Amino acid sequence: MIHKFIQNGMYFVLDVNSGGVHVIDELTYDLLDYVTEPLTDECPEAAVRELLGKYPEEDIREVYAELKSLADDKILFSEDDYEKYAQTSVASPVKALCLLISQDCNMRCDYCFASKGDYGKGRMLMSFETGKKAIDFLIEKSANRKALEIDFFGGEPLMNFEVVKQVVEYAREQEKLHDKNIKFTLTTNGILLNDEITEFLNKEMYNVVLSVDGRREINDRVRKTVNGKGTYDIFIDKYKKLVAGRGDKDWYVRGTFTKYNLDFAEDVMSLYNEGFEQISVEPVMSPETEPYAITAADLPRIFEEYDRLANKIREITAQGKFINFFHFMMDLDQGPCVIKRLKGCGCGNEYVAISPDGDIYPCHQFVGIDDYKMGNVHDGSFDTAMKNDFASAHVYSKPACRDCWAKFYCSGGCNANNYLYKGDIRTSHELSCEIERHRVECAIALKAEKLLDSAE
Repeated sequence: MIHKFIQNGMYFVLDVNSGGVHVIDELTYDLLDYVTEPLTDECPEAAVRELLGKYPEEDIREVYAELKSLADDKILFSEDDYEKYAQTSVASPVKALCLLISQDCNMRCDYCFASKGDYGKGRMLMSFETGKKAIDFLIEKSANRKALEIDFFGGEPLMNFEVVKQVVEYAREQEKLHDKNIKFTLTTNGILLNDEITEFLNKEMYNVVLSVDGRREINDRVRKTVNGKGTYDIFIDKYKKLVAGRGDKDWYVRGTFTKYNLDFAEDVMSLYNEGFEQISVEPVMSPETEPYAITAADLPRIFEEYDRLANKIREITAQGKFINFFHFMMDLDQGPCVIKRLKGCGCGNEYVAISPDGDIYPCHQFVGIDDYKMGNVHDGSFDTAMKNDFASAHVYSKPACRDCWAKFYCSGGCNANNYLYKGDIRTSHELSCEIERHRVECAIALKAEKLLDSAE
C-alpha cells in the first residue's frame, strides 16, 4: 500500500507498510496513478498514452523502471508484516493509571467532555484511602512491568492537592518495595497554582500539562470560572513561572479548537509568543447540535489552517528557533513499537482510569458510562473479559482502519470517540480520521524536509 500527497509544493509518496517516505518529482507522482501491484516488467502502455502529452516517452519508461526497482527492493509497495503480530496480540499487564483525584472543577468550560467536571455522577474528591487502593491495584496488575505511569486528572486535580501529595508519598514507598519506577503527570487549569504547589509539581511530576485555549479572547469565550468570568489572566503568569522552574522535566500547554477558532494557528502562535515552546492544540469532538461543534463542512478550512501552521513552523525553525507542536511530532527512522502502532494508547488494556469512588474504567473518557465500568479497587473486582476485548481492538479489527494509509500513525484512533459518536469502539469516527490524516501529511512533510536539509 502506498499513499501519495503534495505538501508545501513538494511531492511525496509514503510506503505504508515499511514507513518509507520518498520525495519524488511530478512525473513520478503522476505515473503512480497508473501503477498497480504487482508491478510488471514493462511500463503499462495506458500510462504512456495518458502522460505522453505532458512528459517525453523515454522519461516515463525510465521512471517506471525506477519504481519497479524500488518495489523489487521492497522499499515501495512493501508487504504487510504487521497483521501477524495483531492476530497473536494478547492482553498486557496494566502500566498506567489515570486517577480522577478530583471529580469536580473550579471552571465551567462549555465543551467539557466530563460534564463540566463531575462526569455526570456528582461532584466528589478522591480519598487517600481510595488513592492507596489505586496504587496497590497498579502494583498488582502491572505484573513484571517496572516502568509505570500515573496521571492526576480531573475535573481539576489541584482542588484535592493534599491527597495528591499523600498519594505520591505512598507511591514512592511502594515503588521501592516492589522494584517499580513510577512517573507522575498532572493536568491542571492553573487557577489554584501557587508557589507551594508549583515547587511540588516541579519536584515530583515527570510531566505537567497546562490547559489553555490560546488567545485570551478565545480562551475566555469557553474556559470560564464558576461565576462565568474569563480565566486567561488568572493562570497565564502562573504557567510561565512553573515552566521557568521545570528544568529538563517535561511539560506542555494544551489547547483546543472548536468552530469558534478555526484559525487555530493564531492560537498556537499566541502561546508561542507568550514564551511557550511545547504546544498542543487539539480539535474538540462534540455532538453536531452544539454551536461550537466541528463538522465535516469545516474540514477544508481546518486542512488549510494546518497547512498555514506548518508554514509558520517552517518560518520559526528557519530562523534557528525552536517550537514543538505535538501533532506534528514524527519519527521517520523508527517510530513507535509494533504494539503501539497497532493499538495506540492501550485504553482498557494497559491503561485504565479510576474514579473517586474507586470504580475502574477503560480511560477517563469512559468514566461515568455504566456499561464500561470494569470493576472497583475496593472490592477487588476487575473485568478481564472487557480488558481482553480492548486488547483485541487494533487497526486490523477496525474495518475502516485496515485499508487506511494512516493506520500506523493514529493506531486506530480514539476508542472513546468511536464509542461516543459511532456506538462501537471498532467503528471509526470519520471526522476525527479526516483531521488526523491531514495532520500526518503535514508532519511527514516537515520531518522529511528537515532530514533533507540536514543531508544537504
